[in-house]
Amino acid sequence: MLQANLNLYKFNYAENGNGDTLVLVHGSASDYRTWDKQLLEFGMYYHTIAYSRRFHWPNKQISDAEDYSMIQHVEDLEEFIKFIGNNKTVHLIGHSYGAFLCLLLALKNSKLIRTLTLAEPPAVTLYVSNVPKPLEILKLLLTNPKLALAIIKFGTKGITPATKALNQNDLNLALDVFGKATLGVQSYLNLSEERRKQAKTNLIKAELLGSGLLPLSKNKIKKLNLPTLLISGQNSPKLFQYLLFEINKLIPNSELKIIPDASHIMHEDNSSYYNATVLSFLKKHGEMYK
Repeated sequence: MLQANLNLYKFNYAENGNGDTLVLVHGSASDYRTWDKQLLEFGMYYHTIAYSRRFHWPNKQISDAEDYSMIQHVEDLEEFIKFIGNNKTVHLIGHSYGAFLCLLLALKNSKLIRTLTLAEPPAVTLYVSNVPKPLEILKLLLTNPKLALAIIKFGTKGITPATKALNQNDLNLALDVFGKATLGVQSYLNLSEERRKQAKTNLIKAELLGSGLLPLSKNKIKKLNLPTLLISGQNSPKLFQYLLFEINKLIPNSELKIIPDASHIMHEDNSSYYNATVLSFLKKHGEMYK
Protein backbone atom coordinates (compact mmCIF):
# COMPACT_ATOMS: atom_id res chain seq x y z
CA MET A 1 0.00 0.00 0.00
CA LEU A 2 1.31 3.44 -0.98
CA GLN A 3 0.40 6.79 0.56
CA ALA A 4 0.34 10.39 -0.62
CA ASN A 5 0.15 13.21 1.92
CA LEU A 6 -1.80 15.97 0.16
CA ASN A 7 -4.08 18.77 1.35
CA LEU A 8 -3.37 17.82 4.98
CA TYR A 9 -4.71 14.30 4.39
CA LYS A 10 -3.18 10.87 3.71
CA PHE A 11 -4.47 9.11 0.61
CA ASN A 12 -3.88 5.40 0.11
CA TYR A 13 -3.36 4.20 -3.43
CA ALA A 14 -2.21 1.25 -5.52
CA GLU A 15 -0.17 1.32 -8.70
CA ASN A 16 0.93 -1.06 -11.43
CA GLY A 17 2.91 -0.83 -14.66
CA ASN A 18 5.04 1.69 -16.51
CA GLY A 19 4.61 4.27 -19.24
CA ASP A 20 2.15 7.15 -19.49
CA THR A 21 0.22 7.71 -16.28
CA LEU A 22 -3.43 6.68 -15.99
CA VAL A 23 -5.47 7.66 -12.92
CA LEU A 24 -8.65 5.80 -11.87
CA VAL A 25 -11.24 7.64 -9.75
CA HIS A 26 -13.90 5.54 -8.00
CA GLY A 27 -17.52 6.43 -7.29
CA SER A 28 -19.75 6.24 -4.24
CA ALA A 29 -19.79 3.25 -1.87
CA SER A 30 -16.42 2.20 -3.29
CA ASP A 31 -12.68 2.53 -2.85
CA TYR A 32 -9.61 1.78 -4.95
CA ARG A 33 -10.41 -1.97 -4.84
CA THR A 34 -13.23 -1.47 -7.33
CA TRP A 35 -10.49 -1.08 -9.98
CA ASP A 36 -8.61 -4.33 -9.26
CA LYS A 37 -9.16 -5.78 -12.75
CA GLN A 38 -8.24 -2.49 -14.44
CA LEU A 39 -5.07 -2.14 -12.37
CA LEU A 40 -4.01 -5.55 -13.60
CA GLU A 41 -4.80 -5.14 -17.29
CA PHE A 42 -4.19 -1.42 -17.81
CA GLY A 43 -0.91 -1.86 -15.93
CA MET A 44 0.33 -3.95 -18.86
CA TYR A 45 0.44 -0.75 -20.95
CA TYR A 46 0.34 2.24 -18.59
CA HIS A 47 1.55 3.45 -15.22
CA THR A 48 -1.85 2.81 -13.66
CA ILE A 49 -2.95 4.40 -10.38
CA ALA A 50 -6.09 3.80 -8.32
CA TYR A 51 -6.51 5.86 -5.16
CA SER A 52 -9.13 5.91 -2.43
CA ARG A 53 -10.79 9.29 -2.25
CA ARG A 54 -11.03 11.32 0.94
CA PHE A 55 -12.90 9.45 3.73
CA HIS A 56 -13.01 6.16 1.79
CA TRP A 57 -11.40 2.93 3.00
CA PRO A 58 -8.66 2.56 4.13
CA ASN A 59 -8.23 6.30 4.57
CA LYS A 60 -9.17 8.20 7.72
CA GLN A 61 -12.94 8.27 8.19
CA ILE A 62 -15.02 11.43 8.13
CA SER A 63 -15.82 13.14 11.43
CA ASP A 64 -19.24 14.39 12.47
CA ALA A 65 -18.10 17.98 11.97
CA GLU A 66 -16.91 17.53 8.36
CA ASP A 67 -18.78 17.98 5.10
CA TYR A 68 -18.44 15.55 2.20
CA SER A 69 -17.53 18.41 -0.10
CA MET A 70 -17.37 17.95 -3.86
CA ILE A 71 -15.14 21.03 -4.08
CA GLN A 72 -12.71 19.38 -1.69
CA HIS A 73 -12.71 16.14 -3.67
CA VAL A 74 -11.94 18.02 -6.90
CA GLU A 75 -9.07 19.83 -5.20
CA ASP A 76 -7.79 16.50 -3.87
CA LEU A 77 -7.87 14.99 -7.37
CA GLU A 78 -6.05 18.00 -8.80
CA GLU A 79 -3.26 17.75 -6.23
CA PHE A 80 -3.06 13.98 -6.58
CA ILE A 81 -2.55 14.26 -10.35
CA LYS A 82 0.18 16.86 -9.86
CA PHE A 83 1.83 14.57 -7.33
CA ILE A 84 1.56 11.33 -9.27
CA GLY A 85 1.88 12.72 -12.81
CA ASN A 86 5.30 14.28 -12.26
CA ASN A 87 4.33 17.44 -14.18
CA LYS A 88 2.96 15.46 -17.14
CA THR A 89 -0.59 15.05 -18.35
CA VAL A 90 -2.50 11.92 -17.35
CA HIS A 91 -5.24 9.76 -18.80
CA LEU A 92 -8.09 10.34 -16.38
CA ILE A 93 -10.82 7.72 -15.89
CA GLY A 94 -13.75 8.22 -13.54
CA HIS A 95 -16.81 6.26 -12.52
CA SER A 96 -20.10 7.73 -11.28
CA TYR A 97 -19.38 10.34 -8.54
CA GLY A 98 -15.72 9.99 -9.52
CA ALA A 99 -16.62 10.71 -13.15
CA PHE A 100 -18.41 13.86 -12.01
CA LEU A 101 -15.21 14.92 -10.22
CA CYS A 102 -13.16 14.22 -13.34
CA LEU A 103 -15.52 16.34 -15.43
CA LEU A 104 -15.30 19.21 -12.93
CA LEU A 105 -11.51 19.04 -12.92
CA ALA A 106 -11.42 19.00 -16.72
CA LEU A 107 -13.49 22.20 -16.70
CA LYS A 108 -11.22 23.73 -14.06
CA ASN A 109 -7.76 22.65 -15.24
CA SER A 110 -7.78 20.68 -18.50
CA LYS A 111 -4.01 21.15 -18.89
CA LEU A 112 -3.49 18.28 -16.43
CA ILE A 113 -5.43 15.84 -18.59
CA ARG A 114 -4.51 14.02 -21.80
CA THR A 115 -7.73 12.06 -22.28
CA LEU A 116 -10.95 11.89 -20.29
CA THR A 117 -13.08 8.80 -19.72
CA LEU A 118 -16.40 9.26 -17.90
CA ALA A 119 -18.65 6.39 -16.87
CA GLU A 120 -22.16 7.57 -15.95
CA PRO A 121 -21.53 10.76 -13.94
CA PRO A 122 -24.73 11.70 -12.05
CA ALA A 123 -24.80 15.07 -13.79
CA VAL A 124 -28.36 16.03 -12.84
CA THR A 125 -27.18 19.54 -12.00
CA LEU A 126 -27.00 20.24 -15.73
CA TYR A 127 -30.77 20.60 -15.48
CA VAL A 128 -31.90 20.94 -11.87
CA SER A 129 -30.53 21.98 -8.50
CA ASN A 130 -28.85 19.49 -6.19
CA VAL A 131 -32.24 19.29 -4.45
CA PRO A 132 -34.56 19.76 -7.46
CA LYS A 133 -37.16 22.51 -7.21
CA PRO A 134 -40.72 21.78 -8.41
CA LEU A 135 -40.51 24.52 -11.05
CA GLU A 136 -37.27 23.04 -12.42
CA ILE A 137 -38.87 19.62 -12.73
CA LEU A 138 -41.96 21.10 -14.39
CA LYS A 139 -39.82 22.95 -16.93
CA LEU A 140 -37.83 19.79 -17.66
CA LEU A 141 -41.05 17.78 -18.08
CA LEU A 142 -41.98 20.15 -20.89
CA THR A 143 -38.57 20.08 -22.62
CA ASN A 144 -37.18 16.62 -21.84
CA PRO A 145 -39.91 14.46 -20.28
CA LYS A 146 -37.94 11.19 -20.31
CA LEU A 147 -35.08 12.74 -18.34
CA ALA A 148 -37.48 14.51 -15.97
CA LEU A 149 -39.35 11.30 -15.19
CA ALA A 150 -36.05 9.45 -14.67
CA ILE A 151 -34.94 12.11 -12.16
CA ILE A 152 -38.28 11.88 -10.34
CA LYS A 153 -38.06 8.08 -10.21
CA PHE A 154 -34.49 8.09 -8.91
CA GLY A 155 -35.42 10.65 -6.28
CA THR A 156 -38.52 8.86 -5.02
CA LYS A 157 -37.10 5.32 -5.23
CA GLY A 158 -33.51 6.10 -4.21
CA ILE A 159 -32.42 9.44 -2.78
CA THR A 160 -35.45 10.24 -0.62
CA PRO A 161 -35.81 6.86 1.16
CA ALA A 162 -32.02 6.44 1.45
CA THR A 163 -31.72 9.90 3.03
CA LYS A 164 -34.55 9.06 5.44
CA ALA A 165 -32.82 5.80 6.41
CA LEU A 166 -29.50 7.59 6.99
CA ASN A 167 -31.18 10.20 9.17
CA GLN A 168 -32.49 7.29 11.22
CA ASN A 169 -28.99 5.77 11.22
CA ASP A 170 -30.25 2.63 9.44
CA LEU A 171 -27.22 2.01 7.23
CA ASN A 172 -28.36 -1.41 6.02
CA LEU A 173 -31.66 -0.07 4.73
CA ALA A 174 -29.94 2.96 3.18
CA LEU A 175 -27.50 0.70 1.34
CA ASP A 176 -30.27 -1.57 0.06
CA VAL A 177 -32.38 1.33 -1.18
CA PHE A 178 -29.52 3.30 -2.69
CA GLY A 179 -27.92 0.18 -4.18
CA LYS A 180 -31.11 -0.99 -5.89
CA ALA A 181 -31.82 2.49 -7.28
CA THR A 182 -28.26 2.93 -8.54
CA LEU A 183 -27.54 -0.52 -9.94
CA GLY A 184 -31.01 -1.85 -10.58
CA VAL A 185 -32.61 -4.43 -8.29
CA GLN A 186 -31.20 -7.57 -9.90
CA SER A 187 -27.67 -6.20 -10.33
CA TYR A 188 -27.64 -5.17 -6.68
CA LEU A 189 -28.89 -8.59 -5.53
CA ASN A 190 -26.18 -10.23 -7.64
CA LEU A 191 -23.36 -8.45 -5.78
CA SER A 192 -20.94 -10.78 -4.04
CA GLU A 193 -20.71 -10.66 -0.26
CA GLU A 194 -17.22 -9.17 -0.60
CA ARG A 195 -18.44 -6.39 -2.90
CA ARG A 196 -21.44 -5.71 -0.67
CA LYS A 197 -19.07 -5.39 2.28
CA GLN A 198 -16.95 -2.89 0.33
CA ALA A 199 -20.08 -0.87 -0.40
CA LYS A 200 -21.20 -0.85 3.23
CA THR A 201 -17.72 0.13 4.42
CA ASN A 202 -17.80 3.11 2.06
CA LEU A 203 -21.39 4.20 2.59
CA ILE A 204 -20.77 7.68 3.99
CA LYS A 205 -23.76 9.46 5.50
CA ALA A 206 -22.42 12.92 4.78
CA GLU A 207 -22.26 12.22 1.06
CA LEU A 208 -26.06 12.18 0.84
CA LEU A 209 -26.72 14.50 3.77
CA GLY A 210 -24.01 17.07 3.02
CA SER A 211 -23.59 19.86 0.48
CA GLY A 212 -24.18 17.57 -2.48
CA LEU A 213 -23.47 17.97 -6.20
CA LEU A 214 -22.04 21.14 -7.69
CA PRO A 215 -23.86 22.91 -10.53
CA LEU A 216 -22.73 22.28 -14.10
CA SER A 217 -22.66 24.74 -17.00
CA LYS A 218 -23.65 23.53 -20.47
CA ASN A 219 -21.74 26.40 -22.08
CA LYS A 220 -18.53 25.48 -20.26
CA ILE A 221 -18.88 21.81 -21.18
CA LYS A 222 -19.35 22.77 -24.84
CA LYS A 223 -15.90 24.39 -24.72
CA LEU A 224 -14.20 21.29 -23.33
CA ASN A 225 -11.48 20.38 -25.81
CA LEU A 226 -10.30 16.96 -24.69
CA PRO A 227 -10.60 13.55 -26.32
CA THR A 228 -13.47 12.14 -24.25
CA LEU A 229 -14.90 8.64 -23.95
CA LEU A 230 -18.36 8.33 -22.41
CA ILE A 231 -19.37 4.90 -21.12
CA SER A 232 -22.71 3.50 -20.02
CA GLY A 233 -23.89 0.06 -18.95
CA GLN A 234 -26.53 -1.63 -21.09
CA ASN A 235 -28.60 -2.46 -18.01
CA SER A 236 -27.98 0.75 -16.07
CA PRO A 237 -30.91 2.79 -14.73
CA LYS A 238 -32.22 5.06 -17.49
CA LEU A 239 -31.30 8.22 -15.61
CA PHE A 240 -27.57 7.58 -16.01
CA GLN A 241 -27.96 6.72 -19.69
CA TYR A 242 -30.06 9.80 -20.47
CA LEU A 243 -27.58 12.09 -18.71
CA LEU A 244 -24.68 10.57 -20.63
CA PHE A 245 -26.51 11.03 -23.94
CA GLU A 246 -26.93 14.72 -23.08
CA ILE A 247 -23.24 15.12 -22.20
CA ASN A 248 -22.34 13.43 -25.49
CA LYS A 249 -24.25 16.17 -27.32
CA LEU A 250 -22.32 18.87 -25.46
CA ILE A 251 -18.66 17.73 -25.58
CA PRO A 252 -17.35 18.33 -29.12
CA ASN A 253 -14.69 15.61 -29.21
CA SER A 254 -16.58 12.82 -27.45
CA GLU A 255 -17.65 9.30 -28.31
CA LEU A 256 -20.21 7.11 -26.55
CA LYS A 257 -19.89 3.38 -25.89
CA ILE A 258 -22.35 0.98 -24.26
CA ILE A 259 -21.00 -1.96 -22.26
CA PRO A 260 -23.22 -5.04 -22.80
CA ASP A 261 -24.35 -7.28 -19.95
CA ALA A 262 -23.46 -4.61 -17.41
CA SER A 263 -25.14 -2.14 -15.10
CA HIS A 264 -23.81 0.98 -13.38
CA ILE A 265 -20.56 -0.66 -12.17
CA MET A 266 -19.79 -1.78 -15.71
CA HIS A 267 -16.03 -2.00 -15.07
CA GLU A 268 -16.82 -4.79 -12.58
CA ASP A 269 -19.83 -6.38 -14.30
CA ASN A 270 -18.12 -6.87 -17.68
CA SER A 271 -14.50 -5.96 -17.10
CA SER A 272 -13.15 -7.63 -20.24
CA TYR A 273 -15.41 -5.63 -22.58
CA TYR A 274 -14.95 -2.44 -20.54
CA ASN A 275 -11.16 -2.80 -20.54
CA ALA A 276 -11.00 -3.47 -24.27
CA THR A 277 -13.21 -0.44 -24.95
CA VAL A 278 -11.06 1.90 -22.87
CA LEU A 279 -7.76 0.57 -24.20
CA SER A 280 -8.97 0.97 -27.78
CA PHE A 281 -9.89 4.60 -27.08
CA LEU A 282 -6.57 5.32 -25.38
CA LYS A 283 -4.59 3.77 -28.20
CA LYS A 284 -6.14 6.23 -30.64
CA HIS A 285 -4.89 9.14 -28.56
CA GLY A 286 -1.30 8.12 -27.83
CA GLU A 287 0.92 5.09 -28.12
CA MET A 288 0.61 2.55 -25.33
CA TYR A 289 3.71 1.57 -23.40
CA LYS A 290 5.45 -1.45 -24.92
